[in-house]
Amino acid sequence: MHIETLSEHVCFGGVQGFYRHESQVIGLPMRFSIYQPPQAQHGPVPVLFYLAGLTCTEETFMIKAGAQRFAAQHGIMLVAPDTSPRNTGIADVDKDWDFGTAAGFYVNATQEPWNQHFRMHDYVAHELRELVLAEFPAKTDRIGIFGHSMGGHGALMLGLRHPKIYRSVSAFAPIAAPMQSPWGTKAFEGYLGPDRSSWEAYDATALIEQGAYAADKSTILIDQGLADKHLGLQLLPHLFEAACRAAGQPLNLRMHEGYDHGYYFISSFIEDHIAHHARLLG
Repeated sequence: MHIETLSEHVCFGGVQGFYRHESQVIGLPMRFSIYQPPQAQHGPVPVLFYLAGLTCTEETFMIKAGAQRFAAQHGIMLVAPDTSPRNTGIADVDKDWDFGTAAGFYVNATQEPWNQHFRMHDYVAHELRELVLAEFPAKTDRIGIFGHSMGGHGALMLGLRHPKIYRSVSAFAPIAAPMQSPWGTKAFEGYLGPDRSSWEAYDATALIEQGAYAADKSTILIDQGLADKHLGLQLLPHLFEAACRAAGQPLNLRMHEGYDHGYYFISSFIEDHIAHHARLLG
């Protein structure tokens, strides 16, 4: 599969790259970024997928999180896809910041016109993963996933739906119960239609309640800022925590005084998340 290199930069002895390819799943060009640690020069390394939040792109995490330093220390490859298809030609696709462009919610849309291109679940879990494993020095059986906000929802959901793919899961300030969140209900109704039963496959709390677990019942790490203005209405980690407790899914939910929803918060705890995945990916 042809990959177009947009730019590459030496970073902590490794290579930070930005790329584009023609996606068969999306039906449009998609951009993604990869950090290859210095260890990748000598053979395959574990790979960690990061899913960004609303309004973000494939660049946001690589520029703002400061993750490359710790990925280089642990020998982990970082992969960040874009957050939605671009240039779809769909009417009003850019009208709302929390739906449409940069707001794919990592679901496979079933409703017109979104189902033409908005198939982010299959793109992340299958096409992009297979592309990375085929074209970059990544270990095929050492894959983890994490994300922030909308991407935290995506990471929890994908990790629970595909425990044989993702051996480690974590999230920063995830939309942890999207069926009970205004952001989530708006996205799910638009992409998936009014039948709420079809939403459950994309709701991490519902998945836990239905018997899903992380790989080997490994601990899920979540960091959440207590000064996050979205905590009470949109993110709802206490609902996910209650579901995990009832189901016996190990969860390390850490609440932090003073931290908000942005990348200053993420960069403060990114070292812990990289170490969490390094332990589980081996």
